[in-house]
Amino acid sequence: MCELFGVSSKYPIKCNEYLRDFFSHSPNHPHGWGLAILDGEDAQIEKEPKQADKSDYLRERMTAEISGKTVFAHIRYATIGNVTYNNCHPFTGKDITGRRWTLIHNGTIFDYPKLHKYLRMQNGETDSERVFLYILDSINKAVIENDTLDDESQFNLLNELVTNMAEGNKLNLLFYDGKYTYVHTNQMNTLYMSKNADCIKFTTNPFNEDEWESVPMNTLLAYKDGKPEFIGMQHKNVYEENPENTQRLYQIFSDL
Repeated sequence: MCELFGVSSKYPIKCNEYLRDFFSHSPNHPHGWGLAILDGEDAQIEKEPKQADKSDYLRERMTAEISGKTVFAHIRYATIGNVTYNNCHPFTGKDITGRRWTLIHNGTIFDYPKLHKYLRMQNGETDSERVFLYILDSINKAVIENDTLDDESQFNLLNELVTNMAEGNKLNLLFYDGKYTYVHTNQMNTLYMSKNADCIKFTTNPFNEDEWESVPMNTLLAYKDGKPEFIGMQHKNVYEENPENTQRLYQIFSDL
């Protein structure tokens, strides 16, 4: 599976040391890396279908300061989709109001029929990109139907989408809409957070000397400038590794 790293902060923070630690995990996730520095509608996205610690570009990039209030990073272990640029995370795009959304995902969508239509629309082949397109499309439809969408109504819609998608699927997500960072996990011990007064960080596997705790399970969370703004209702769609899911993953690999 993939690994995720994210920051939501009141003030820009330098992330180089965190990113070095995070990207050092890439030998176990060799199929691509991605980095997003996000600020409202602006997004600096860099990614490459190459093992992070073997990337000359990333090595050079890390010699300059990397800082921001919202930062995402991703290293990929492919389960669905070939090792190509279009299959690397993050995925980003604008909704019909001009807001930019950016998403990284760790998990597998085994079956969710509402994603099937996006097979014809996506640039790559991953289920993660289809999740992104589905969220964006659902936001656009809600804006059209309601003329506008306030923050609370948008959160409630996203909470419903994520809750339903989580049933039978592994859905660890970090995504950003230009204002809020949304976080979700539905598998035990696969997403952690470290927080202080002005900043919260998220990662799949804890590193460095920060104090890390598990992200609340089965609950969509929204953070703004490092502070919690919305908390969804806890759902019951826990993902657990079991022989059936292992066999399904094996079949996915066999079909690649």
